Amino acid sequence: MNDSRLDRRSFLAAASAGLAGAVAGCSEPRSDSSIEGDSSYNIDRDNLANGSAFTDLYDALIESVTQVRVFGLENPDTGAEGRGQGSGFLYDTRHVVTNDHVIANGTAADLQYITGDWTSTTLVGRDYYSDLAVLEVDHVPDSATPLSLTDRRPVVGQQVAAIGNPYGLEGSMSAGIVSGVDRTLDLPQRQFSFPNVIQTDAAVNPGNSGGPLVGLDGDVVGVINSGGGDNIGFAISAALAERVVPSLIESGSYDHSYLGIGLRTVDRLLAEANGLPEATGVMVTAVVDDSAAEGVLEPAPRSVRRRGESIPVGGDVILELNGRSIPDRHALSTFLALETSPGDRLTVRLRRGGRTVTRDLILDAWPLIRR
Repeated sequence: MNDSRLDRRSFLAAASAGLAGAVAGCSEPRSDSSIEGDSSYNIDRDNLANGSAFTDLYDALIESVTQVRVFGLENPDTGAEGRGQGSGFLYDTRHVVTNDHVIANGTAADLQYITGDWTSTTLVGRDYYSDLAVLEVDHVPDSATPLSLTDRRPVVGQQVAAIGNPYGLEGSMSAGIVSGVDRTLDLPQRQFSFPNVIQTDAAVNPGNSGGPLVGLDGDVVGVINSGGGDNIGFAISAALAERVVPSLIESGSYDHSYLGIGLRTVDRLLAEANGLPEATGVMVTAVVDDSAAEGVLEPAPRSVRRRGESIPVGGDVILELNGRSIPDRHALSTFLALETSPGDRLTVRLRRGGRTVTRDLILDAWPLIRR
């Protein structure tokens, strides 16, 4: 496996140099077997048109990307069972990564590779708070090799490609750039925000969820999570996946750090209403009972109206966590997600009543979601 990964990396490095010069779905009962198949992918591969570095990238990776078909989904309106679909990719020689929401509430999931081969799967682990899930597969084609998660931070403007199965159209690729990093993606239906999310303008449509967003070196930059329309798509970062996926494989779950506060980024209006010297930091607007923050951090006791908005007044303003500057809510969520674990001691530098003070607390774990 290592030799094939090195060969592919060298191949893609040369391809990307050439270029520089020039939500996804969710799913009959599982059959405990795997079936080899065939596909039009390998038909008539002669006399092909000239492609690009993206063509080389696609050819190098596509056999490691799968279509995920999920069975036993219940229609909330009719109660009838149906099926859905999404995407996934080979993480190691036995496991495929996809989204939690792709397989959620299904009774079984099968995979189809671009070769036409089908395989049954077993759910190994899933994580609500990162929208990641891992399936153990019964069969991997000889031509498929695991994809690596990048160990480099993505940058805005970096060229990327989304590979997957939008609307069930297997083996699709769309190309674009990283449009934003360190996003916090609010999903009201989950009552939770995904941290450290990557934004891209590569086209992402239902069925892409769970597939890889890859850089030109072939490494996975993120796990595609959703499309927002208007050329905005999102992916769970490789950095978060690198923490979560091994734990899902080992134990079936992952514990995220939980501070237990409501918050709001300090902007101009909030700074003016609170007499703050600068518009930076995160104000505590609420504290959850029996959480790590209870008795340590003080929430805003009141609010005022400014320009038609309700502005919290008097709460602690978090400035640093363990010496790391926290200018906004995105920095806070990313720090907790990537730099801490439940049980860690956290030193909070904050502004309270016109003074700068420090307080220590012990992080909790997010409560387990059972569905």
